[in-house]
Amino acid sequence: MRNINRPHSSLRPVAGACLAGAILLLTACATAPKAPTAALTEAKVAISTAEKADASRYAGPELSEARQKLVQADAAVADERMIEADRLAHQSRVAAELASARTETAKAEAVNEELSKGLDALNEELDRPGDKG
Repeated sequence: MRNINRPHSSLRPVAGACLAGAILLLTACATAPKAPTAALTEAKVAISTAEKADASRYAGPELSEARQKLVQADAAVADERMIEADRLAHQSRVAAELASARTETAKAEAVNEELSKGLDALNEELDRPGDKG
C-alpha cells in the first residue's frame, strides 16, 4: 500500500520558500525609505552657488522655483514622504543649476555687448578723417 501523504511532503520545501519570499517582500515594503539627505544637500549647495552668482538679478524665477521646491522637499521629509522629498530635492537642484546657467549666460552676453560697443567706438575713431600719418 502506498502512503498518501508522500506527495505533500515534496511540496513542503516549495511552500517554505514561498513563505520566506513573502515575508521578505512584506519586510521590504514595510521599511520606510530614508530621508534623501544627499539630494537635499545638493539642492542647498546649488541654490547657494546660484545666489553667489547673483542669480536673483539674472534668473529670479528659476531661483525662486529652486527655493520653493526645497521648502516642499523639507515639508515632505517632515511628513515622511521620502520618495516625494527626493524628487522635489532633485527638481530644486536642477532649477538652481538652471538659474546659475542663465546667470552666466546673461553675464557673458553683457560682456559681449560691452566689448562690441568698444569695438564700434574704435572703428568710428579709425574711420574719422583727420591726421593720418
